[in-house]
Amino acid sequence: MTTNVPGAKLILLTTTHRVAPGLLAWPAWEALRSAGRVLVADEGHPQVAAVRQAGVVVEVVAPGSASALARLLTAPAETGATVWLGSPDGDPGLTDALARLAVEHAGEVPEIEVLPGSYDLPGARLLDLVSVMDRLRSPGGCPWDAEQTHESLVKYLVEEAYELVEAIEEGDRETLREELGDVLLQVFFHSRIAEEHPSEAFSIDDVAGDLVDKLVYRHPHVFGDVTAEGAAEVEANWEQLKAAEKSDRESVLDGVPAGLPSLAYAAKLVSRVRKAGFAGVPDEPYELPGGLTAESAGRLLLAVVQRAHDAGVDVDAALRSAARGYRDAVRAAEGLEPAGE
Repeated sequence: MTTNVPGAKLILLTTTHRVAPGLLAWPAWEALRSAGRVLVADEGHPQVAAVRQAGVVVEVVAPGSASALARLLTAPAETGATVWLGSPDGDPGLTDALARLAVEHAGEVPEIEVLPGSYDLPGARLLDLVSVMDRLRSPGGCPWDAEQTHESLVKYLVEEAYELVEAIEEGDRETLREELGDVLLQVFFHSRIAEEHPSEAFSIDDVAGDLVDKLVYRHPHVFGDVTAEGAAEVEANWEQLKAAEKSDRESVLDGVPAGLPSLAYAAKLVSRVRKAGFAGVPDEPYELPGGLTAESAGRLLLAVVQRAHDAGVDVDAALRSAARGYRDAVRAAEGLEPAGE
């Protein structure tokens, strides 16, 4: 916005509360150090202490309205520019009030510059989620959130995961974004609850730190000096590293969660056995004429469900029972006792 007021300038300095106070861009520090006056609406503004420590005088003003603030900011400083430390709430109405002044008092309003002093880094909004989750869980927050436990939230975690799967399968981008947020909420919710454990507390930072360490360790072809040609070799390396991490496991099936849906549970057991090259337990003696395809497998499973329903058989319980029998047979072949439930 140009002006006829020679040398007069108003700098609206914006910052983000997601970056530590004082970590400002160099142009921001230059503007602060050369300013005729630096104004702020709240003594508790995150940047005030850091700016004052740098030797810059900061004046707290309370104009009461956006229009009054606009008039105050556009009054020329005795020397140098006026710098406004933007409020964390974005100063609602200020830009509109400044625009009205520029129209109503053309030639009398100083040049106005919006200067970003700090920027959000990728992932910065996760800090807001930490803050919101803490507020909900803390005294004075939400009574329902405050009484939840890891156990009480399990059903929501499962439901949100399935809703996410549905959004992916349907190709619904808007719902996908929403459901990813719902799953993310569950991770943050459980992590916030975990902070309150009397003897084994951990936080979302611990969860993220462990995950980063795991990803770096299991991707030596990216973060180390290992080479991998193609996704198949990457997967093989991953499994090898994972096996080394879990070297204290007795059975090839250790770590397969029994709480999986029955079909997913059976598939995971078979996958573990196949990957380990374990041949101690024979496959079920059944062959489908003409081989098996994705379509024929689906139709076969549907046919089993239909026949089971007609015979009054709980197909889910039947498959889970068979999967457990398969699991115990593998453990017996390994010389181990049946797994406890």
